[in-house]
Amino acid sequence: MHHPRCQFLIVFIQLVSIISFCHYARRIRGEDNNNTSAVKVDVGVILDLETDVGKVMHISILLALADYHANASRGAIRIVPHIRDSKKDDVEAASAAIYLLKEVQVRAIFGPQMSTQTDFVIDLGNRVKVPIISPATSPSLSVKENPFFIRGALPSASQTKAIAAIIKNYDWREVVVIYEDSPYGTGIVPHLTDALLEISTLVSYRSVISPSSNDDQILRELYKLNTMQTRVFIVHLQPFLASRFFLKSKEAGMMSSGYAWLITDVLTSLLDSIDPSVIESSMQGVLGVKPYVPRSNELHSFTKRWRKRFRQEYPDMDQVELNVFGLWAYDGITALAEAVDQVGATSTKKFKKPDTGENLTDLDALGTSEVGSLLIDSMQNTVLKTGLSGDFRIVDGELQASPFEIVNIVGKGQRTTGFWTERDGISCKLKMNGKTAAKCNNKQLGAIIWPGESTIVPRGWEIPTSGKKLRVGVPVKGGLEQFIKVERDPKTQAVTATGFCADVFKEVIQSLPYAVPYDFIPFPIPDRLNLPDYDDLVLKITSKDYDAVVGDVTILASRSEYVDFTLPFTESGVSAVVPVRDDERRDAWIFLKPLKSELWITTGAFFIFIGFVVWVLEHRVNKEFRGPKRKQVGMIFWFSFSTLVFAHRERVTSNFTRFVLIVWVFVVLVLTSSYTASLTSMLTVQQLQPTITDLNDLIKNGEYVGYQEGSFVKNMLKRMNFDSSKLRNYSTLEKYNDALSKGSINGGVGAIVDELPYLRVFLNKYCRKYILVGPTYKAAGFGFAFPKGSPLVPDFSRAVLKVMEGEFMNNIIQKWFGNETDCPQKEGMAITSDSLTLDSFMGLFLIAGVSACSALLLFFLIFLYQNREILARDNSIGQKLSAIAKAFDKEKVTSTSKSENPDTSESQTDTLSAASEASPEILPNLPLQSPEIRISEGLGASPEAEGFSTTEPGTPVHETTTGTIE
Repeated sequence: MHHPRCQFLIVFIQLVSIISFCHYARRIRGEDNNNTSAVKVDVGVILDLETDVGKVMHISILLALADYHANASRGAIRIVPHIRDSKKDDVEAASAAIYLLKEVQVRAIFGPQMSTQTDFVIDLGNRVKVPIISPATSPSLSVKENPFFIRGALPSASQTKAIAAIIKNYDWREVVVIYEDSPYGTGIVPHLTDALLEISTLVSYRSVISPSSNDDQILRELYKLNTMQTRVFIVHLQPFLASRFFLKSKEAGMMSSGYAWLITDVLTSLLDSIDPSVIESSMQGVLGVKPYVPRSNELHSFTKRWRKRFRQEYPDMDQVELNVFGLWAYDGITALAEAVDQVGATSTKKFKKPDTGENLTDLDALGTSEVGSLLIDSMQNTVLKTGLSGDFRIVDGELQASPFEIVNIVGKGQRTTGFWTERDGISCKLKMNGKTAAKCNNKQLGAIIWPGESTIVPRGWEIPTSGKKLRVGVPVKGGLEQFIKVERDPKTQAVTATGFCADVFKEVIQSLPYAVPYDFIPFPIPDRLNLPDYDDLVLKITSKDYDAVVGDVTILASRSEYVDFTLPFTESGVSAVVPVRDDERRDAWIFLKPLKSELWITTGAFFIFIGFVVWVLEHRVNKEFRGPKRKQVGMIFWFSFSTLVFAHRERVTSNFTRFVLIVWVFVVLVLTSSYTASLTSMLTVQQLQPTITDLNDLIKNGEYVGYQEGSFVKNMLKRMNFDSSKLRNYSTLEKYNDALSKGSINGGVGAIVDELPYLRVFLNKYCRKYILVGPTYKAAGFGFAFPKGSPLVPDFSRAVLKVMEGEFMNNIIQKWFGNETDCPQKEGMAITSDSLTLDSFMGLFLIAGVSACSALLLFFLIFLYQNREILARDNSIGQKLSAIAKAFDKEKVTSTSKSENPDTSESQTDTLSAASEASPEILPNLPLQSPEIRISEGLGASPEAEGFSTTEPGTPVHETTTGTIE
């Protein structure tokens, strides 16, 4: 029998143990309540406590509430957490939410952490009007569509621009996205694809990994990826699946030099949960992005407290490190507590139950919270400047993106290589407030150790390891072999390609910094219409029959819509070659060549017009322009054409006439000078003159035109309105020569229209027979074609530039085309017409015409004014016109005309009359017998002094008027 004291001790120990256990259990559930006088506010918490992330957030929530309650000013309100474990099950999460809303009537719920669980709980929150603060990251959970949902973590879509910036930084054109087959994995794909498209990067393949996949299935998918060209992989997996995936990637040989791996924020933030041996053996050189958490004394102190509390709550677990999800949970609960403080005592109100008389479902029976709307209004725009995670800002219910930290996995841990912000992009340092302190040179990240311990940035693609060679299509057309010639060995059936284009391609391949195996595949282009041409050859790339096309393939806008071309390795353009004329200097009518026909006609018309104007102006006042009608017509032609050589001797008396002739003589001077210069050039300068000078002449004359078989020139000629029936195709230089020699009349062509590289080769061979004529229509030149988005194009373009800048290009041109200066009579320039056109003199003719018409108009106005009494009569219009015509034909007597005839019997009387008419006011009421009036010319005066053709100046004319008045 035991001693009574011992029995009491045993009972006391058991009682203490029971009390301690109950206290411990209440602490686990978060329902410890030391202040019975405080107002209780129930808050639900739903976490997956079987996961490390769930345990991390659990400890952070307990510490956040403890810090809130430790504040003496907040003793009036006590937040009581009711924590439930969802056990990784959507149904358990839903059941826990219903229990918290129905039985406990919580004012808000933090969680769940999984997106699939959160989706249903959000619907409950909207129905009951209870705020749901969830750390779920799926972009499919919309804050805008769910008024009582607040996201307490960054959505996975927020990192896509940071990932795209890294891709752009290294100029990677294609990537492969590897993601988990779950709502967590699929939610980021559309946003990531859009971000990559903005930087012109293509997602070449999407690899979906099921969480239930075994190692063999993962390895099979990796081998498939390894047969593709792309070597840049973006991995969006959760830690457990990611550790298995990278182990198999190492086994597949894909963690070596030349590969680039990027992991998303969740995996990067939770690297501590992955076995260190996996990181050290299979994840070296991987890049990752994660939200940046600034270091602070508060964070350092909190981390110590968190570790201590974690060991207390989970003593049997290995130590787990605090991560950003724990910090977000701490800040989210702190923001909720502040919202509860703002609402105050109102937060204690119970749910408003619906009318029990109605037929209600279980969900309707929950009622609605009267506090939820106040809490959600308070939390939707919250700022915690002293948040442990940094600048914790919730705007319209969405946690705002913070700077992202870019890390490089090296050894057992990670090393920071840079940062990314929405405003500054990639940078190398940040201030504590998240703003850029200093940018990296050229926005480059810091030094990175890539997979395989390489410091060389991966190119982003490789030739597939399956042993497949590049299939290169080459045209076979049986002519112009200087450019491309394809032969097949009859024994081995091996295909070889030679010629200018093939040699350039081979040299470009040699200039690449890596080996590219290839095989030539011939593509026949027959010498017949409506059969495969160069466009069909290029289309073989889109059908994946060829990986590239090499040859004399011109870069065209229409072709670049479905393939990518390298930079051109030749200059190009489209022009025409025509036969050379015989020496025109032996032509009897060469004197007509300097001027175009329309210029001859216009010049002749103006000669006649100016002669007519001069006749009209001089007819009344100049006897040399009077007389029989036949003489007057002859005078019109004689006078105007005599100005061509300045041989006119007739005097002109009208100032209007002098004005017209001054302008016209200047026009004639310019015309004769231009004509003389052009004729001199034709007679003295030795030239190769073409039979035509413009392609439009071919259309006007109905000439046949030749082009190269399979060339795009055929469609170009059709667009220029050439008749299809007038087009003939040829394949060799000899056929070009034969067709041009025959001419259109004899079954040949009047011109060959082709690209300049071919025409130069043709002229180099037949330089004395044909000549190049303008204009030249621009083309981009020859280039190598690849599939759209091919990563080979930039490297090949750089290699093309390198080859063109070297001596090799001159040597290969000399090899295949010879020395173009071997033909001394070939100038190699386009010939245009030497005849002068009307356009060149349109301004002169316009001035002459306006001058003549103006003088004519003024003359008629003065004439009509002087004969206004005729117009004032009451006669008919015909009679008036007849009177006007008679008045015009009547010679007008002037003092000049009288002075020219002093021996006339009536000279004195006429002179007096003329003087009286000219100035009747000078001699008023003078008797006719008294005055003695005499007009005399000064010494040395000449009758030709008033004539336009006077060659020597006369002495001044002095007029003296004397008279005696009695």
